[in-house]
Amino acid sequence: MMSDLIVWHGPNTRSTGTVWLVEELGAPYELRKVDVFGGATREPDFLAVNPAGKVPAIRHKNKTLTEMAAISLYLADAFPEAGLAPAIDDPLRGDYLYWSVFRPGVLEPAIITKSQGLELDPRMVGWGDWETVLSLVERQLASGDYILGDNFSAADILIGGALGWLKHFKLMGENSSIDRYIDRLHARPAYARMQAANT
Repeated sequence: MMSDLIVWHGPNTRSTGTVWLVEELGAPYELRKVDVFGGATREPDFLAVNPAGKVPAIRHKNKTLTEMAAISLYLADAFPEAGLAPAIDDPLRGDYLYWSVFRPGVLEPAIITKSQGLELDPRMVGWGDWETVLSLVERQLASGDYILGDNFSAADILIGGALGWLKHFKLMGENSSIDRYIDRLHARPAYARMQAANT
């Protein structure tokens, strides 16, 4: 029987975060692996799912959605029993939304700018330099173990996933608060299940 939730995933790409999220949700899902590096995302079958030719992509109850942060926001609300998103009337909801879009709007652009050695006019881009961006994350983590303080949320998968990627590829030096944060996230059982699905 087909699952209500399908996840298209390219092993060892940013879509690992979506697999991690779905594992945290505890929802049944069908995983469809896509050979990103072999060009499968440019094939007609996949382009029918995401014309941009990128993973992740999901289909939930006949709704197809792409873009990692959008998927995260959608699924965390679609499965409220998992407790990965503050409710609409929760005071933390605004912070959760901010940090969820911080990944694609601020953190990833700063990472790419730094890793590629790009020199950009700060007045012309919507994100800060790498040191400023990292300091914002450090300051937020000073108030608790997770982005929202004491509560793990889907925003941690977005932010922590990107930071873990940086550490893995040695694009970020030693940083005690960030390192402890990544260690906490990587100790989660759902993270281990995602890693097993990543082969």
